[in-house]
Amino acid sequence: MPSVFSLIAAGEIPCYKVAEDERFLAFLDINPIAEGHTLVIPKHEVSYLFDLDDEEYVGLELFAKKVARGLQRAVPCVRIAEAVIGLEVPHAHIHLVPINSEGDLNFSKKLTLTPERMSELAARIAENI
Repeated sequence: MPSVFSLIAAGEIPCYKVAEDERFLAFLDINPIAEGHTLVIPKHEVSYLFDLDDEEYVGLELFAKKVARGLQRAVPCVRIAEAVIGLEVPHAHIHLVPINSEGDLNFSKKLTLTPERMSELAARIAENI
């Protein structure tokens, strides 16, 4: 059974898309810990990030770097944190989170944003990539 991220990549489940190419997709996390919290995935489903082959792993990181630069231009912050947890969805993914301090990277606290705000953030980030 495909993961929820595979369904998103296939266009079967909607998302707040930030960036996409033939191999990778970036979209806003629907349970963000900060405004602009973005997930970056390979479209090819692999359960665990470190099971990606070297070429796909490096490609994913380079794609995430491009998204992170756009995210930082779009959402005021000191840095973009990168986190790999790997337990939430069995599909390799990277969290990109705007932060101003180490304490901002707290996955136990979630924000509730309106669909309008999510669309606005996704558009602003996409414009800056």
